[in-house]
Amino acid sequence: MRPQIVLFGDSITQQSFSSGGWGAALTDTYARKADIVLRGYGGYTSRLALFLLQYLFPLGSKKPPAATTVFFGANDAALAGRTSERQHVPVEEYKDNLRRIVHHLKECSSTMIVVLITPPPVDEEGRMQYAKSVYGEKAMEQPERTNEMTGVYASQCVELARELGLPSINLWAKMQETEGWQKKFLSDGLHLTAEGNAVVYREVERVLTETWLPASELPYDFPHHSQIDWKNPEKSFQQQQCSISSSI
Repeated sequence: MRPQIVLFGDSITQQSFSSGGWGAALTDTYARKADIVLRGYGGYTSRLALFLLQYLFPLGSKKPPAATTVFFGANDAALAGRTSERQHVPVEEYKDNLRRIVHHLKECSSTMIVVLITPPPVDEEGRMQYAKSVYGEKAMEQPERTNEMTGVYASQCVELARELGLPSINLWAKMQETEGWQKKFLSDGLHLTAEGNAVVYREVERVLTETWLPASELPYDFPHHSQIDWKNPEKSFQQQQCSISSSI
């Protein structure tokens, strides 16, 4: 009965249901109104995401998601020749992969709201400090990602959204509007702090509201307790069932 909102992405999406996560905050906002479905895969790129589409978003589904966020790019932007080279996806391929993902989602449901989210900015110093804290003397000597190159991927994501007429969230630019964003929003130079998660939540909630899926206007799946006839509760649920049937 409830519409589904799928969060599709890499580790930044996978971690979104942790304490203070943006996905958890969305779940709270849409409680009893829509199901927030987590489909985040740490370490994945847009290239790997293509292999998941037929399993996560099967064509012909009788109940496709009402909305899906597509949040890849942080790993795609890993630099060739550096320690995370295996994740590197050329920016042209990244854009094409996003296009193919959107095409599949729209084939799954032409009315599905698809929101493209850019990778966040990269704090190169933070990435180096994190590597040293984990690997010590074996840590990388150069950052495996740079903020400048990640910005190129972000611009391609936004450009594709514009070409396809889709809503997008430019996290790369949005976060850098705040002084001290490096430590305020990023825990290890890449992944999000609680404050960083709050930025993503606000932006996603804003876009969903602007694209006709506002939580405030969605009905509860079952009656609020104040609307139940406690002397004859069955009647309240029969009325709810009739309301649901008439809307199908």
